[in-house]
Amino acid sequence: MKTTASLPDLCFDNAWVRELPADAEKAVFQRQVERALHSMVTPTPVAEPRLVVHSVEVAEMLGFSEDGVRSQEFTAVFAGNALMSGMQPMATNYGGHQFGNWAGQLGDGRAISLGEVVNGSGKRLELQLKGAGVTPYSRFADGRAVMRSSIREFLCSEAMHHLGVPTTRALCLVATGESIERDMFYDGHPAQEPGAVLCRVAPSFTRFGHFELPSARGDIGLLQSLVDFTIRRDFPQLVGTSEQKRADWFAAVCGQTAELVAHWMRVGFVHGVLNTDNMSILGLTIDYGPYGWIDNFDPDWTPNTTDRQHRRYRFGQQPRIAHWNLACLAQALAPLFESIEPLQEGLRRYAERYSACERRDIAGKLGLLECRDEDIDLMQSLYLLMASAEIDMTLFFRRLSIVAAGDLVAEVFSETFYDEAKRGRMQGELEAWLARYRQRLAEDKRPDALRHQAMRAVNPAFVLRNWLAQMAIDQAQGGDETEIHELLDVMRKPYDDQPGRERFAQRRPEWARNRAGCSMLSCSS
Repeated sequence: MKTTASLPDLCFDNAWVRELPADAEKAVFQRQVERALHSMVTPTPVAEPRLVVHSVEVAEMLGFSEDGVRSQEFTAVFAGNALMSGMQPMATNYGGHQFGNWAGQLGDGRAISLGEVVNGSGKRLELQLKGAGVTPYSRFADGRAVMRSSIREFLCSEAMHHLGVPTTRALCLVATGESIERDMFYDGHPAQEPGAVLCRVAPSFTRFGHFELPSARGDIGLLQSLVDFTIRRDFPQLVGTSEQKRADWFAAVCGQTAELVAHWMRVGFVHGVLNTDNMSILGLTIDYGPYGWIDNFDPDWTPNTTDRQHRRYRFGQQPRIAHWNLACLAQALAPLFESIEPLQEGLRRYAERYSACERRDIAGKLGLLECRDEDIDLMQSLYLLMASAEIDMTLFFRRLSIVAAGDLVAEVFSETFYDEAKRGRMQGELEAWLARYRQRLAEDKRPDALRHQAMRAVNPAFVLRNWLAQMAIDQAQGGDETEIHELLDVMRKPYDDQPGRERFAQRRPEWARNRAGCSMLSCSS
């Protein structure tokens, strides 16, 4: 594979490749990889790479100029057709629990990490191509990704960052000029779709499943090497004996995971497939597959067609599933501890941190200086009302920030209902809740203007609703990619009103209620 010298000299420090054991087999074919945490593998070149969109912020963070991003060399690198000096492409080996069942070896089936950049600020950022071709972990798949799912991941990665939700980032999206066959809903109707390669960026892509696989295989030496490496590279602030650092590390992972899930619940995000191999050791949102955003508030909603029957990963279940996944990680780490007490303490840390985050977000969303015990009931009562009345979550809380600054009038919420009949039946209950809320605000002693400002900072006006992403996908597949760029720009300031862009802050249109891509998504990508 050719290299390019016209791009900036990035500082690559590929610690994972340097310090952790690699697969001895160099050929790329599907297999079980033992006693190794990665396989060296080169991206498969594509026919006609073309840059579709990039994140200006991520490019600057890495050290790419705008001219550099627009160069043919940049496109070649991030399509998988060329390498920059210092890159050492590899795919990592991990396992995981999928829908509650142990799945064995999984690994990076279509993700290839190019290397770890240390930028000018000393921050470590791993570059990973998704859709870059086959690896030893591809099983029977082609290692590629389609444009529709790549657009969704690109946009949501950046939208989540600007919402203040911990996440992997996205540098760029490249069209491959090739077609890929996919059966979107696994119903026997495959179709040709345009291919794409996405470059995502994070300090680390290490997952819970990276630790589960060697533990399940009884390879405790490999497990220990990975844990100590992770602490050394990603948690350098931890000090003490090896066991103390490992205990503090697990507690930190639990705390970061609690923060992450609380943010999901705050903004109405549903991951859709919270398998342990999709959980980041750094508490980042990772693997944007069949994700979704709550329109009408429904704690039982899942966007994932695979999960429609049991709804394991439904919106309201996410805090419990994260705890379950952490328990799986604890079980995998147990051989490294003399006692399970440090692991139990970490799980308690999750519960405590999540409870604290939940109280913080209740106060924030309602515009209160603090969350009293009775405020938890106030919020739960509201959620029950919203679910019964089919009220839009994002619109309601944004409107609440307006009425909290003055008179509380239920008519302000008229456009937040999805069903007029339900609106008529539930109007009295909404008025009663608003009266209760007004009484609580009177006890808060906070100036209305400050309350209004504070509520707008945690209740977004814009989120990446599924139907908005699908409209951008539809237009892009018709040859018009401008909606991708405008959506990206809108999502850069999700807490601002953005006059002239009100169409991006509307409730879900009726045509999108049951449309594929808007209400139903699969893991096919």
